[in-house]
Amino acid sequence: MAAVPRISVPPVPYDATAVRSGWAALPAGLRGGIAARLGAPPVAVRVAGGGFTRGFAAVLTAPDGDRIFVKAAALDGQRHLADWYFHEARILARLPAGLPVPRPRWALTEAGWYAVALTAVDGRTPALPWDPAELDAVLAGYAEVAAALADPPAELVALGLPRLTDLARDDILWWGEVAAGREPTPELPAWAPLPELAALESRLPRYADTGGLAHGDLRVDNVLLDADGRPWFCDWTWLCHGPAWFDLVSLLITGYASGLDADAAFAGHPAAAGAPADALDVTLAALSGYLLTGAAAGASTASPHLRAHQRWSGEQALGWLATRQSWT
Repeated sequence: MAAVPRISVPPVPYDATAVRSGWAALPAGLRGGIAARLGAPPVAVRVAGGGFTRGFAAVLTAPDGDRIFVKAAALDGQRHLADWYFHEARILARLPAGLPVPRPRWALTEAGWYAVALTAVDGRTPALPWDPAELDAVLAGYAEVAAALADPPAELVALGLPRLTDLARDDILWWGEVAAGREPTPELPAWAPLPELAALESRLPRYADTGGLAHGDLRVDNVLLDADGRPWFCDWTWLCHGPAWFDLVSLLITGYASGLDADAAFAGHPAAAGAPADALDVTLAALSGYLLTGAAAGASTASPHLRAHQRWSGEQALGWLATRQSWT
């Protein structure tokens, strides 16, 4: 059936969700180290408006016109971010050649901060609701990425990447915890059948124990469209062993919210070939629980917009699933 809901947009545009420090707020030693790599202090700094962490992220322009994208975090107080940036840089350096992904240029540790510089992508976050042509371009671009990662390169496997199966059991599946009374019940529509949601999501670990490598966090705000309309795929911290159709579902939640036929987009995509018949429903159940319980977890110390976005995304995932299951 075609899942065509009313059109819904997130509470804050994805390119305006971040709360970040500016260049001047960085330690002088870190600014000096970065300037030394550029040959001189940057002549322009454009702080990234998207994302849900408080790490520094900005496009820096050197006096010679060279542009880099720098992520930086304090080793004391933001250690988890610094670890994420270090891990992502190792992944980006090992992704197959030719893929539309940023590549690391250099990294440094100065003044108690870690910073990594990536090639700057001259692009923008796709607007919501999706333009159908732009979504088609992103889906085609992801087909290229998924095909390249179907047989994981040895240098990526050597990093000891996590398995989506384990991530699901450890962090993604929450409806079972809610049904068992071990987690509070988030605000849900009266029609939402908790036992069925728990039963559906419980299949994800078994289904996820197949495939090559999956991005693990494929959302509209992790995509940039360049001036030619080519999509670039960013934020590779959560690369894991798992099926590409998991990424496809997480990306298409915003397609459903845009009033597009997300069912057809999933079914016709190469990444969904060979997926279990109920893989889409199972993944929507799992993601809706993960997002809605996260939204109910209280104020975030990262972005003040995080919980509202989790709530919105969880509602779209649940709404898509409800349409497919005829729950409403």
